[in-house]
Amino acid sequence: MTELSHVDDAGGVEMVDVGGKPVSRRRAVARARVRMAAATAERLRALPKGDALVTAQLAGIMAAKRTAELIPLCHPLPLTHVEVSLEVGEAEVVIESSAETTAQTGVEMEALVAVSVAALTLYDMTKAVDRELRIEGIRLVSKAKTPA
Repeated sequence: MTELSHVDDAGGVEMVDVGGKPVSRRRAVARARVRMAAATAERLRALPKGDALVTAQLAGIMAAKRTAELIPLCHPLPLTHVEVSLEVGEAEVVIESSAETTAQTGVEMEALVAVSVAALTLYDMTKAVDRELRIEGIRLVSKAKTPA
């Protein structure tokens, strides 16, 4: 009836059964952008280490670890590594995350949740000085699977 992964033949929602899939090493990378005024980006560059960018980085890592609690049909995964980086450009911050696991299903959602929450955290921390903030381009950049 449908090709959606979390919808059964009767149109109901279901958690995908991955029990029969082999365990493999999986990695996913996601990216997002927070567009802002050049003055806002300059303020971020001028902050001492440990302020807004580190807060957003930690928020992204913490969110990746809680993806199954945030996205109803995601499998809880034993993450082996999560990395979130933020690069301040002229009028934007590019956020990239990678998530890794050895499991029966992939970590795309963990990588996407990480960049999304990092972007939202940065938005929250800069909204008082920039009314034109925009979160854009949240997307999966790559995913890979290799034998465990």
